Amino acid sequence: MKPLAGQISRQAALIAYVLIVLLPFTVMFFATFKSMAGLFQDPFGIPKSFAPSNYIELFRKEDMLVYFKNSGVVTFASVCFILFFSSMVAYGITRMPGRKAALLFALFSLGMTIPSQTSIIPLYILMSKLGLTNSQFGLILVETAFIIPIGVFILTGFMKTIPQELIEAAQMDGANEWYIYQRIAMPISLPSVATLAIFALMIVWNNLLLPLLLLKSKSVKTLPLKLLEFKGEYLTNYPQLFAAVVVISIPMIIMYVFLQRYFIEGVTAGSVKG
Repeated sequence: MKPLAGQISRQAALIAYVLIVLLPFTVMFFATFKSMAGLFQDPFGIPKSFAPSNYIELFRKEDMLVYFKNSGVVTFASVCFILFFSSMVAYGITRMPGRKAALLFALFSLGMTIPSQTSIIPLYILMSKLGLTNSQFGLILVETAFIIPIGVFILTGFMKTIPQELIEAAQMDGANEWYIYQRIAMPISLPSVATLAIFALMIVWNNLLLPLLLLKSKSVKTLPLKLLEFKGEYLTNYPQLFAAVVVISIPMIIMYVFLQRYFIEGVTAGSVKG
Protein backbone atom coordinates (compact mmCIF):
# COMPACT_ATOMS: atom_id res chain seq x y z
CA MET A 1 0.00 0.00 0.00
CA LYS A 2 2.78 2.41 0.84
CA PRO A 3 4.50 2.18 -2.57
CA LEU A 4 1.12 2.66 -4.27
CA ALA A 5 0.31 5.67 -2.11
CA GLY A 6 3.73 7.14 -2.82
CA GLN A 7 3.28 6.65 -6.55
CA ILE A 8 -0.14 8.32 -6.48
CA SER A 9 1.23 11.27 -4.50
CA ARG A 10 4.10 11.69 -6.97
CA GLN A 11 1.71 11.61 -9.90
CA ALA A 12 -0.57 14.13 -8.21
CA ALA A 13 2.38 16.43 -7.53
CA LEU A 14 3.51 16.08 -11.16
CA ILE A 15 0.01 16.90 -12.47
CA ALA A 16 -0.18 19.93 -10.17
CA TYR A 17 3.22 21.11 -11.42
CA VAL A 18 2.16 20.71 -15.07
CA LEU A 19 -1.02 22.70 -14.43
CA ILE A 20 0.91 25.48 -12.69
CA VAL A 21 3.35 25.69 -15.63
CA LEU A 22 0.67 25.52 -18.34
CA LEU A 23 -1.76 28.01 -16.78
CA PRO A 24 0.18 31.20 -17.67
CA PHE A 25 0.82 29.94 -21.21
CA THR A 26 -2.86 29.09 -21.66
CA VAL A 27 -3.95 32.53 -20.47
CA MET A 28 -1.41 34.17 -22.77
CA PHE A 29 -2.50 32.06 -25.76
CA PHE A 30 -6.18 32.91 -25.22
CA ALA A 31 -5.23 36.59 -24.93
CA THR A 32 -3.85 36.55 -28.47
CA PHE A 33 -7.41 36.13 -29.80
CA LYS A 34 -8.82 39.07 -27.83
CA SER A 35 -8.93 42.80 -28.40
CA MET A 36 -7.44 45.21 -25.89
CA ALA A 37 -10.89 45.91 -24.46
CA GLY A 38 -11.75 42.21 -24.31
CA LEU A 39 -8.47 41.41 -22.55
CA PHE A 40 -9.02 43.97 -19.80
CA GLN A 41 -12.69 43.04 -19.39
CA ASP A 42 -12.00 39.31 -19.02
CA PRO A 43 -8.26 38.59 -18.84
CA PHE A 44 -8.62 34.92 -17.81
CA GLY A 45 -11.67 33.92 -19.81
CA ILE A 46 -11.95 31.98 -23.06
CA PRO A 47 -12.21 34.30 -26.08
CA LYS A 48 -15.60 34.58 -27.77
CA SER A 49 -14.01 33.81 -31.14
CA PHE A 50 -10.65 32.50 -32.27
CA ALA A 51 -10.17 34.90 -35.16
CA PRO A 52 -6.40 35.27 -35.83
CA SER A 53 -6.61 39.03 -36.40
CA ASN A 54 -3.70 39.78 -34.04
CA TYR A 55 -1.46 37.30 -35.86
CA ILE A 56 -2.44 38.69 -39.26
CA GLU A 57 -1.84 42.24 -38.08
CA LEU A 58 1.49 41.17 -36.64
CA PHE A 59 2.88 40.10 -40.01
CA ARG A 60 1.08 42.78 -42.02
CA LYS A 61 2.42 45.87 -40.27
CA GLU A 62 5.24 44.86 -38.00
CA ASP A 63 7.82 43.47 -40.49
CA MET A 64 8.15 40.29 -38.47
CA LEU A 65 9.67 38.41 -41.39
CA VAL A 66 12.69 40.74 -41.35
CA TYR A 67 13.24 40.11 -37.66
CA PHE A 68 12.70 36.38 -38.13
CA LYS A 69 15.37 36.34 -40.85
CA ASN A 70 17.81 38.26 -38.66
CA SER A 71 17.27 36.00 -35.66
CA GLY A 72 17.51 32.92 -37.86
CA VAL A 73 20.83 34.01 -39.37
CA VAL A 74 22.35 34.96 -36.01
CA THR A 75 21.11 31.83 -34.24
CA PHE A 76 22.09 29.36 -36.97
CA ALA A 77 25.58 30.80 -37.44
CA SER A 78 26.21 31.12 -33.69
CA VAL A 79 25.12 27.55 -32.95
CA CYS A 80 27.27 26.18 -35.80
CA PHE A 81 30.32 28.04 -34.49
CA ILE A 82 29.60 26.99 -30.91
CA LEU A 83 29.26 23.30 -31.79
CA PHE A 84 32.34 23.30 -34.02
CA PHE A 85 34.77 25.10 -31.73
CA SER A 86 33.44 23.59 -28.50
CA SER A 87 33.72 20.06 -29.84
CA MET A 88 37.22 20.65 -31.18
CA VAL A 89 38.42 22.11 -27.87
CA ALA A 90 36.73 19.34 -25.88
CA TYR A 91 38.34 16.65 -28.04
CA GLY A 92 41.71 18.37 -27.73
CA ILE A 93 41.41 18.46 -23.94
CA THR A 94 40.63 14.73 -23.79
CA ARG A 95 43.69 13.99 -25.94
CA MET A 96 46.12 16.19 -23.99
CA PRO A 97 48.26 14.61 -21.27
CA GLY A 98 48.02 15.29 -17.54
CA ARG A 99 48.05 18.78 -16.11
CA LYS A 100 47.86 20.59 -19.44
CA ALA A 101 44.39 19.19 -20.03
CA ALA A 102 43.26 20.03 -16.48
CA LEU A 103 44.62 23.57 -16.78
CA LEU A 104 42.94 24.21 -20.14
CA PHE A 105 39.65 22.75 -18.91
CA ALA A 106 39.81 24.93 -15.78
CA LEU A 107 40.48 27.99 -17.95
CA PHE A 108 37.37 27.40 -20.05
CA SER A 109 35.32 26.52 -16.97
CA LEU A 110 36.35 29.85 -15.46
CA GLY A 111 34.60 31.54 -18.38
CA MET A 112 31.26 30.26 -17.09
CA THR A 113 31.68 32.17 -13.86
CA ILE A 114 31.80 35.60 -15.55
CA PRO A 115 28.30 37.01 -16.11
CA SER A 116 27.83 38.78 -19.43
CA GLN A 117 26.31 41.77 -17.63
CA THR A 118 29.62 42.57 -15.94
CA SER A 119 31.50 42.89 -19.23
CA ILE A 120 29.13 44.93 -21.38
CA ILE A 121 31.13 48.19 -21.15
CA PRO A 122 34.55 46.76 -22.16
CA LEU A 123 32.77 44.53 -24.68
CA TYR A 124 31.07 47.49 -26.35
CA ILE A 125 34.33 49.47 -26.42
CA LEU A 126 36.16 46.51 -27.99
CA MET A 127 33.49 45.86 -30.61
CA SER A 128 33.28 49.57 -31.39
CA LYS A 129 37.03 49.81 -31.99
CA LEU A 130 36.86 46.73 -34.22
CA GLY A 131 33.99 48.27 -36.19
CA LEU A 132 31.67 45.38 -35.38
CA THR A 133 28.82 47.25 -33.69
CA ASN A 134 25.48 47.25 -35.50
CA SER A 135 26.69 44.10 -37.27
CA GLN A 136 25.22 40.61 -37.25
CA PHE A 137 28.70 39.17 -37.64
CA GLY A 138 29.86 41.01 -34.51
CA LEU A 139 26.86 39.70 -32.58
CA ILE A 140 27.56 36.15 -33.79
CA LEU A 141 31.16 36.38 -32.56
CA VAL A 142 30.08 37.62 -29.13
CA GLU A 143 27.31 35.03 -28.73
CA THR A 144 29.78 32.30 -29.69
CA ALA A 145 32.43 33.52 -27.28
CA PHE A 146 30.03 33.60 -24.32
CA ILE A 147 28.64 30.08 -24.86
CA ILE A 148 31.81 28.19 -25.86
CA PRO A 149 32.91 27.70 -22.20
CA ILE A 150 29.59 25.99 -21.44
CA GLY A 151 29.92 23.90 -24.60
CA VAL A 152 33.46 22.81 -23.67
CA PHE A 153 32.29 21.90 -20.17
CA ILE A 154 29.41 19.75 -21.49
CA LEU A 155 31.28 18.01 -24.32
CA THR A 156 34.52 17.35 -22.43
CA GLY A 157 32.71 15.32 -19.80
CA PHE A 158 31.07 13.21 -22.48
CA MET A 159 34.14 12.73 -24.68
CA LYS A 160 36.12 11.46 -21.70
CA THR A 161 33.82 8.41 -21.73
CA ILE A 162 34.81 7.42 -25.29
CA PRO A 163 36.64 4.07 -25.05
CA GLN A 164 40.36 4.54 -25.64
CA GLU A 165 40.41 1.20 -27.46
CA LEU A 166 38.50 2.76 -30.36
CA ILE A 167 40.97 5.62 -30.66
CA GLU A 168 43.99 3.33 -30.38
CA ALA A 169 42.57 0.99 -33.00
CA ALA A 170 42.02 3.92 -35.38
CA GLN A 171 45.58 5.14 -34.78
CA MET A 172 46.96 1.69 -35.54
CA ASP A 173 45.07 1.83 -38.85
CA GLY A 174 46.85 5.09 -39.67
CA ALA A 175 44.05 7.55 -38.81
CA ASN A 176 45.12 11.08 -37.87
CA GLU A 177 43.54 13.22 -35.15
CA TRP A 178 41.19 15.00 -37.55
CA TYR A 179 39.83 11.67 -38.82
CA ILE A 180 39.36 10.37 -35.27
CA TYR A 181 37.59 13.58 -34.25
CA GLN A 182 35.34 13.61 -37.31
CA ARG A 183 34.53 9.90 -37.68
CA ILE A 184 34.73 8.56 -34.12
CA ALA A 185 34.48 11.25 -31.44
CA MET A 186 31.69 13.30 -33.01
CA PRO A 187 29.31 10.43 -33.94
CA ILE A 188 29.65 8.90 -30.46
CA SER A 189 29.12 12.32 -28.84
CA LEU A 190 26.01 13.12 -30.90
CA PRO A 191 23.57 13.01 -27.91
CA SER A 192 25.75 15.45 -25.98
CA VAL A 193 26.16 17.65 -29.07
CA ALA A 194 22.37 17.74 -29.51
CA THR A 195 21.97 18.74 -25.86
CA LEU A 196 24.39 21.61 -26.38
CA ALA A 197 22.65 22.56 -29.65
CA ILE A 198 19.26 22.91 -27.94
CA PHE A 199 20.81 24.80 -25.04
CA ALA A 200 22.64 27.19 -27.38
CA LEU A 201 19.57 27.65 -29.58
CA MET A 202 17.47 28.74 -26.63
CA ILE A 203 20.11 31.17 -25.33
CA VAL A 204 20.90 32.83 -28.66
CA TRP A 205 17.31 32.93 -29.94
CA ASN A 206 16.00 34.52 -26.72
CA ASN A 207 19.00 36.72 -25.93
CA LEU A 208 18.08 40.36 -25.41
CA LEU A 209 21.09 41.94 -23.70
CA LEU A 210 23.73 41.45 -26.40
CA PRO A 211 21.53 42.48 -29.36
CA LEU A 212 20.34 45.49 -27.36
CA LEU A 213 23.96 46.42 -26.74
CA LEU A 214 25.31 45.92 -30.26
CA LEU A 215 22.46 46.34 -32.77
CA LYS A 216 20.91 49.70 -33.65
CA SER A 217 19.49 49.50 -37.19
CA LYS A 218 16.14 47.91 -37.89
CA SER A 219 17.64 45.92 -40.75
CA VAL A 220 19.82 43.87 -38.37
CA LYS A 221 17.68 43.73 -35.20
CA THR A 222 16.56 40.37 -33.81
CA LEU A 223 13.16 39.24 -32.51
CA PRO A 224 13.71 39.97 -28.78
CA LEU A 225 14.36 43.60 -29.70
CA LYS A 226 11.12 43.63 -31.66
CA LEU A 227 9.16 42.71 -28.53
CA LEU A 228 10.35 45.92 -26.88
CA GLU A 229 8.62 47.96 -29.57
CA PHE A 230 5.18 46.77 -28.47
CA LYS A 231 5.58 48.63 -25.19
CA GLY A 232 4.69 52.27 -25.69
CA GLU A 233 5.15 55.19 -23.35
CA TYR A 234 1.47 55.26 -22.38
CA LEU A 235 -0.03 52.10 -23.86
CA THR A 236 1.11 48.52 -24.51
CA ASN A 237 -0.63 46.38 -27.11
CA TYR A 238 -0.75 43.21 -25.01
CA PRO A 239 -2.73 40.99 -27.45
CA GLN A 240 -0.23 41.59 -30.24
CA LEU A 241 2.67 41.33 -27.81
CA PHE A 242 1.42 37.92 -26.65
CA ALA A 243 0.85 36.89 -30.27
CA ALA A 244 4.46 37.79 -31.04
CA VAL A 245 5.67 35.76 -28.05
CA VAL A 246 3.70 32.73 -29.29
CA VAL A 247 5.08 33.09 -32.82
CA ILE A 248 8.64 33.48 -31.56
CA SER A 249 8.29 30.35 -29.40
CA ILE A 250 7.22 28.11 -32.31
CA PRO A 251 10.72 27.56 -33.81
CA MET A 252 12.08 26.50 -30.41
CA ILE A 253 9.23 24.04 -29.93
CA ILE A 254 9.79 22.56 -33.39
CA MET A 255 13.54 22.19 -32.78
CA TYR A 256 12.95 20.50 -29.45
CA VAL A 257 10.47 18.06 -30.99
CA PHE A 258 13.04 17.00 -33.59
CA LEU A 259 15.97 16.85 -31.16
CA GLN A 260 14.28 15.66 -27.96
CA ARG A 261 15.46 12.06 -28.37
CA TYR A 262 19.09 13.18 -28.51
CA PHE A 263 18.49 15.73 -25.77
CA ILE A 264 17.20 13.08 -23.36
CA GLU A 265 20.07 10.76 -24.26
CA GLY A 266 22.55 13.57 -23.67
CA VAL A 267 21.09 14.49 -20.29
CA THR A 268 21.11 10.89 -19.07
CA ALA A 269 24.42 9.91 -20.71
CA GLY A 270 26.54 10.71 -17.67
CA SER A 271 24.60 8.42 -15.35
CA VAL A 272 24.40 5.62 -17.91
CA LYS A 273 28.02 5.69 -19.01
CA GLY A 274 29.51 6.36 -15.59
